[in-house]
Amino acid sequence: MASASRYGEMNRLFNRCGQSGVLLPKVSLGMWHNFGAEDPYERSRAITHYAFDHGITHFDLANNYGPPAGSAEETMGRLMEQDFAPYRDELFISTKAGYLMWDGPYGEWGSRKYLTASLDQSLRRMKLDYVDLFYSHRYDPDTPIEETLQTLVDFVRQGKALYVGISNWPLEPLKAATRYLHERGVPLLIYQGRLNMIDRKPMDEGILAFCRQEGIGFIAYSPLAQGLLTDRYLDGIPSDSRMAKEHFLKSERRTPELLRMLHDLQQEGQAHGRTIAQEALAWILAQEGVTSVLVGVSSVEQLKNNLAVI
Repeated sequence: MASASRYGEMNRLFNRCGQSGVLLPKVSLGMWHNFGAEDPYERSRAITHYAFDHGITHFDLANNYGPPAGSAEETMGRLMEQDFAPYRDELFISTKAGYLMWDGPYGEWGSRKYLTASLDQSLRRMKLDYVDLFYSHRYDPDTPIEETLQTLVDFVRQGKALYVGISNWPLEPLKAATRYLHERGVPLLIYQGRLNMIDRKPMDEGILAFCRQEGIGFIAYSPLAQGLLTDRYLDGIPSDSRMAKEHFLKSERRTPELLRMLHDLQQEGQAHGRTIAQEALAWILAQEGVTSVLVGVSSVEQLKNNLAVI
C-alpha cells in the first residue's frame, strides 16, 4: 500500500515539462544499473517503493538496461504485477531504443524495423499496454531521419506511447526532429542528455538553450558523473567501487583538478548543510530549462540522501 502522503508538497516536488501538460518529479528514478537480473529483487522493490512513497512518479528505463540487457524491464514488469498495477495511472514510465539489443542488422540504431520490434518487446517485458514516454536513444546517421521520427509518431497514434522524446542527439538533428514532430501533431516532449558539473555538453553545444526556447523539457542523466561527484573518491579508490573495477569509470579520471573541485564542493556543502552529491544535484536543478534529474541508486539510503536536495 502506497503512502497516503506521497503528494504532500506538489509544488516542491514537481516541475512542468516544457510547455506540456506533464509534471515530472524534480528527482526521477533511473534504472540503468542496479535493477537487472544480477541485482537482488527485494532491493529493487524496496527502492521503487520508497521512491513512489516520496513522490517519485517517473521511472526511466531502456531496452538494454540491466545487466543483462532487458532484465531491468523484466524487473519493472514483476514490480507492476506484484505492487504497482493499482497505481499505473499515477506512474510515468519511459523506455528507449537505439543501442545494441540483439544480434543481426536489425538489433540497433533507428530503423522502423528495430524500433517497432524493440518497443513491442519492452511492453511485454514490463507487462504494460503502453509507455508514457518512448525515446529514440541515439541519433542514427545512416537511417533517414524521417523514418525514425515517423515511427515515433506512429507509436503515439497506435497508442503504444503517449509522448515521444529524444536522447543523445546532436543539436542540428534535434532541430530538424522538433520541426518534423510538431508538423505532425506529436510535439517533442523532452530531451534526455548527460549533464553534470564536469560534463556540460548540452549547455556548451546549445541543446539546453534550444529546448528552453522551444518549450521542450530536459532531463539530465549521470548527474553525479557515475559517482565522481560524491565523497567516494576523496581519499582514494575503494576496492568495491566502479573505479576499482575499471569498467565504466577509469582511475585516470581521479585527477588533481577533480579533487580540488570535490574539496570546494565539500566546503560549499558544509555551508548549506549538504553533501557533495547534493550540491551537484542542486546545481543541475538550478539550471534554467532543466525539468528533472535522473538518479541511479543501489540503496534506499542513497535515494533518501538524493531526495534531500529538494
